[in-house]
Amino acid sequence: MKDNRECRSGMEPPAGTNDLTTEKRNKNSLELDTMTTQEILTLINAEDQKVAPAVAAAIPQITQAVDLIAGRLKAGGRLFYVGAGTSGRLGILDVAEVRPTFGIGLDTVEAIIAGGARAITEAVEEAEDDFDQGGRELRLRNISEVDAVVGIAASGSTPFVLGALLTAREAGAAAIGIACNHNSRLRDYADIAIEVVVGPEILTGSTRMKAGTAQKMVLNMISTAVMVNLGQVYENLMVGMQITNTKLVQRAIRMVAAAAEVTVDDAAALLEASQRDIKLAIVMGKLQADAATARQLLENAQGYVRKAVTLGLEKKD
Repeated sequence: MKDNRECRSGMEPPAGTNDLTTEKRNKNSLELDTMTTQEILTLINAEDQKVAPAVAAAIPQITQAVDLIAGRLKAGGRLFYVGAGTSGRLGILDVAEVRPTFGIGLDTVEAIIAGGARAITEAVEEAEDDFDQGGRELRLRNISEVDAVVGIAASGSTPFVLGALLTAREAGAAAIGIACNHNSRLRDYADIAIEVVVGPEILTGSTRMKAGTAQKMVLNMISTAVMVNLGQVYENLMVGMQITNTKLVQRAIRMVAAAAEVTVDDAAALLEASQRDIKLAIVMGKLQADAATARQLLENAQGYVRKAVTLGLEKKD
């Protein structure tokens, strides 16, 4: 694995887009402008069906990434997504869902996009060419060896992302890259390269399509599997969920009822007694324990519900 330290001080690596699969023309869509609406949609759907198998082929690398990230977060580190354009926006979308779904905040998981907040809703295309800025963004956040960085770039050659990955490696942080081309430049900058090759887009170079879908799938897999590893899931329930509206109150009641095998009314009472802490309510219900006892069991189990219940049952025996 190369250590491209010669790329510092603004020496951007060449884009090298001529041989990128994501930039090639799709032979199936050469007559796109002559097709009927139904033909266009049918073709898009057919091409989209190539995405899931491509993601499946990358599961070994995604597995390595999840285990590496989870290890860093368990040690008190942080996870940063870094991207530009569509890739950056997908990182922001994933992070935006982590807190309400799993109760993990921006102090642990954060997304960085080339061009800053303005780039979320409008194109700031030139920002992705700044190799040094990617690294500066991480240094501003005091990147260190306990952290993990996921660089997202469909081409695998975006300078902003490569600069961030180089800085991550120099700091000793875990460096992971997601690209949609084989043998991408990300390989030279990442400890783990996840390459999901979905083929040319039906609209040449428009990586918001298949490549974007592939990246979204991979990010869903990474964040969900990491949060399972961190104990924010019990069975298949999002027990770290933040209860912030009426719909989520009802969802939380259903989760407690299902997990603790109690009535809906009892589940509601448990949630009230736990001050809307879903994990605590489940442990209380499973063990018929008071809040203080359940809280201590959860603390001893590092927040893992299944382990807390097991500890409680062992004490009863």
